[in-house]
Amino acid sequence: MAEDLVLDTAIRDWVLIPLSVVMVLIGVLRYFVSKLMRSSPTPDAKMVKEGQVVIRARNLKAGANFIPPKSFRARRFYFSNKENGLLHVPKDQAQNPQAQMFSDPNMAMDMMKKNLSMIIPQTLTFAWVNFFFSGFVAAKIPFPLTQRFRSMLQNGIDLSTVDVSYVSSRSWYVLLNLFGLRGLFSLILGDENAIDDTQRMMQMGGFGFDASKSLSAEKDVLDIIQHEWALPRFEHRAESVLRKIVQ
Repeated sequence: MAEDLVLDTAIRDWVLIPLSVVMVLIGVLRYFVSKLMRSSPTPDAKMVKEGQVVIRARNLKAGANFIPPKSFRARRFYFSNKENGLLHVPKDQAQNPQAQMFSDPNMAMDMMKKNLSMIIPQTLTFAWVNFFFSGFVAAKIPFPLTQRFRSMLQNGIDLSTVDVSYVSSRSWYVLLNLFGLRGLFSLILGDENAIDDTQRMMQMGGFGFDASKSLSAEKDVLDIIQHEWALPRFEHRAESVLRKIVQ
């Protein structure tokens, strides 16, 4: 049968609160350190040009019905023809963003800085928590849980008789560090800067703008779009409105 524990207030004062405060301070400090380490890369002219082509193609798609059919077909041919269309990417010229990252030393260095700014503080903080706060029962969740949550909430406590709703200090560190501080960082640093560690891990696999995929996607959209000129409908509406006014 699961045991019901009585948590000492000293654990709250000397384990739970200091651990939470230190995690907030480390998160803020890590943000400013990563901001200092962040370099301002020189924009690639080719990438900027391809991005502008994608924007122009999207504007054409959005306003397609407001230009005459002949003009739309001419613009679509200008963007998507297979000889020299702006959106046409030959297969031999398609670039892999991952290969582009490894070929560009500046991009590789920026990726290494981002990884180091996340891995080094995490390693040092986890060693500090494991050394000073390991084995404490820090908090209790106010609702019952199933046994599947035991390994997640009671890391560092090898007692199967303790109720699952109790949270160990090591598990509190993991949950607070990975999932629980985004709302607080959004208040302190702003919404754009409050990126938690889960999103950082997801962003470690991203390599930026993939020009070939974006150009191909916009070309496919322009090829299948059905043009319907909206000006005749506006003329009929204007005529009907004028008739009503005259009457």
